[in-house]
Amino acid sequence: MKTRNLTDLVRFGDDAHVEVLAETERLFSQVVCLQESQTFGPVADPSSDALVTVLAGEVAAQVGKGRARMKQWQSVVAEAGQELTLRNASGEPSVVLLVLAPPPPPSGSPPIVGT
Repeated sequence: MKTRNLTDLVRFGDDAHVEVLAETERLFSQVVCLQESQTFGPVADPSSDALVTVLAGEVAAQVGKGRARMKQWQSVVAEAGQELTLRNASGEPSVVLLVLAPPPPPSGSPPIVGT
Protein backbone atom coordinates (compact mmCIF):
# COMPACT_ATOMS: atom_id res chain seq x y z
CA MET A 1 0.00 0.00 0.00
CA LYS A 2 1.31 3.43 -0.97
CA THR A 3 -0.06 6.61 0.58
CA ARG A 4 0.40 10.16 -0.71
CA ASN A 5 0.13 13.54 0.92
CA LEU A 6 -2.00 15.77 -1.33
CA THR A 7 -0.16 18.88 -0.16
CA ASP A 8 2.92 17.57 -2.00
CA LEU A 9 0.96 18.06 -5.26
CA VAL A 10 -0.18 21.62 -4.58
CA ARG A 11 1.77 24.14 -6.67
CA PHE A 12 0.89 27.44 -8.26
CA GLY A 13 2.41 29.20 -11.24
CA ASP A 14 1.60 31.30 -14.28
CA ASP A 15 -0.95 28.72 -15.50
CA ALA A 16 -3.24 26.22 -13.83
CA HIS A 17 -1.14 23.43 -12.32
CA VAL A 18 -2.30 19.82 -12.73
CA GLU A 19 -0.67 16.79 -11.04
CA VAL A 20 -1.67 13.13 -11.32
CA LEU A 21 -2.59 11.72 -7.91
CA ALA A 22 -3.35 8.09 -8.78
CA GLU A 23 -3.94 5.93 -11.82
CA THR A 24 -5.22 2.35 -11.93
CA GLU A 25 -7.05 0.23 -14.49
CA ARG A 26 -10.41 1.45 -13.12
CA LEU A 27 -9.69 4.95 -11.74
CA PHE A 28 -7.76 8.10 -12.54
CA SER A 29 -7.34 11.15 -10.31
CA GLN A 30 -5.53 14.46 -10.45
CA VAL A 31 -5.16 17.61 -8.38
CA VAL A 32 -5.86 20.93 -10.12
CA CYS A 33 -4.41 24.13 -8.58
CA LEU A 34 -5.79 27.53 -9.59
CA GLN A 35 -4.96 31.04 -8.44
CA GLU A 36 -6.04 34.54 -9.42
CA SER A 37 -8.25 34.20 -12.53
CA GLN A 38 -6.76 30.93 -13.82
CA THR A 39 -9.00 28.48 -15.69
CA PHE A 40 -8.88 24.73 -16.28
CA GLY A 41 -10.80 23.61 -19.37
CA PRO A 42 -13.04 23.33 -21.15
CA VAL A 43 -12.26 19.61 -21.13
CA ALA A 44 -14.31 16.47 -21.73
CA ASP A 45 -13.94 12.73 -22.05
CA PRO A 46 -16.51 10.71 -24.01
CA SER A 47 -16.22 7.58 -21.87
CA SER A 48 -15.44 8.71 -18.31
CA ASP A 49 -17.53 10.32 -15.61
CA ALA A 50 -15.67 12.89 -13.50
CA LEU A 51 -16.16 13.74 -9.84
CA VAL A 52 -15.00 17.26 -9.00
CA THR A 53 -14.38 18.10 -5.31
CA VAL A 54 -13.12 21.47 -4.05
CA LEU A 55 -10.43 20.87 -1.42
CA ALA A 56 -9.57 24.53 -0.83
CA GLY A 57 -10.81 27.91 -1.99
CA GLU A 58 -13.73 28.63 -4.28
CA VAL A 59 -14.26 27.82 -7.96
CA ALA A 60 -16.81 28.70 -10.60
CA ALA A 61 -17.69 25.41 -12.27
CA GLN A 62 -19.46 24.86 -15.55
CA VAL A 63 -20.63 21.34 -16.40
CA GLY A 64 -22.38 21.20 -19.75
CA LYS A 65 -24.74 24.19 -19.66
CA GLY A 66 -25.00 24.24 -15.84
CA ARG A 67 -23.03 26.67 -13.69
CA ALA A 68 -22.34 26.80 -9.97
CA ARG A 69 -20.04 28.53 -7.55
CA MET A 70 -18.46 25.85 -5.39
CA LYS A 71 -16.80 26.26 -2.00
CA GLN A 72 -14.52 23.95 -0.05
CA TRP A 73 -15.90 20.40 0.34
CA GLN A 74 -18.56 20.80 -2.35
CA SER A 75 -18.60 18.42 -5.30
CA VAL A 76 -20.28 17.90 -8.67
CA VAL A 77 -20.35 15.12 -11.25
CA ALA A 78 -19.62 15.72 -14.92
CA GLU A 79 -21.04 12.78 -16.83
CA ALA A 80 -19.17 11.27 -19.77
CA GLY A 81 -19.12 13.64 -22.71
CA GLN A 82 -20.05 16.78 -20.75
CA GLU A 83 -17.65 19.70 -20.98
CA LEU A 84 -16.09 20.80 -17.70
CA THR A 85 -14.57 24.21 -17.02
CA LEU A 86 -13.20 25.37 -13.65
CA ARG A 87 -12.13 28.92 -12.79
CA ASN A 88 -10.75 30.26 -9.53
CA ALA A 89 -13.54 32.38 -8.03
CA SER A 90 -11.91 34.18 -5.11
CA GLY A 91 -8.82 36.14 -4.15
CA GLU A 92 -7.40 33.00 -2.52
CA PRO A 93 -5.92 30.04 -4.43
CA SER A 94 -8.11 26.98 -5.05
CA VAL A 95 -7.31 23.27 -5.08
CA VAL A 96 -9.61 20.74 -6.75
CA LEU A 97 -9.56 16.93 -6.75
CA LEU A 98 -10.71 15.49 -10.08
CA VAL A 99 -11.50 11.75 -10.20
CA LEU A 100 -12.36 9.92 -13.45
CA ALA A 101 -13.85 6.47 -13.80
CA PRO A 102 -13.22 4.54 -15.84
CA PRO A 103 -9.89 6.10 -16.73
CA PRO A 104 -9.41 7.16 -20.33
CA PRO A 105 -7.24 4.78 -22.36
CA PRO A 106 -3.52 5.50 -22.04
CA SER A 107 -2.30 7.56 -24.93
CA GLY A 108 0.52 9.66 -23.57
CA SER A 109 -1.71 12.73 -23.57
CA PRO A 110 -3.59 14.24 -20.61
CA PRO A 111 -6.47 11.98 -19.50
CA ILE A 112 -9.06 14.65 -20.16
CA VAL A 113 -8.63 16.33 -23.49
CA GLY A 114 -9.71 19.84 -24.44
CA THR A 115 -12.67 20.08 -26.74
